[in-house]
Amino acid sequence: MDALDRKILAEVQADGRLTVTELAGRVQLSISRCQRRLRDLEKAGVIRGYRAVVDAAALGFGFEALVFAKLRLDTMADFDRALAEVPNVVEAQRLFGSPDYLLRVVTADLASYQRLYEETLAKLPGVRGLTSTIVMKQVIEPRPLPTQP
Repeated sequence: MDALDRKILAEVQADGRLTVTELAGRVQLSISRCQRRLRDLEKAGVIRGYRAVVDAAALGFGFEALVFAKLRLDTMADFDRALAEVPNVVEAQRLFGSPDYLLRVVTADLASYQRLYEETLAKLPGVRGLTSTIVMKQVIEPRPLPTQP
């Protein structure tokens, strides 16, 4: 990956709706070369997709919790598969050490979170314990990755 690829990535992260013509102009490439590089980045899996950033509260998901999960180690694969089926879990990371997972969960309100917790999260395979922290305020919205490591 060279500096030009990094420029392309910076631009598409900032605005995924750019046309190839607009992108080519911003990175100072011909349209065909820009499209080829963009396609190569997609094929290599560097660009995994394009999506809109949506305001959760505008969709009725005004409550957010971070959930730390401890599991029996022999059940992680089952937990991963079951977790993928829970639409309110919008992010999940497996961690080194304890706890085993960090989940970002959105719901409408505290009552709906409590139902999700009791009826779904606590019943996921291998769960030994869950600890929740309510998000008070989003200080930094999800943002583009830096273009340099």
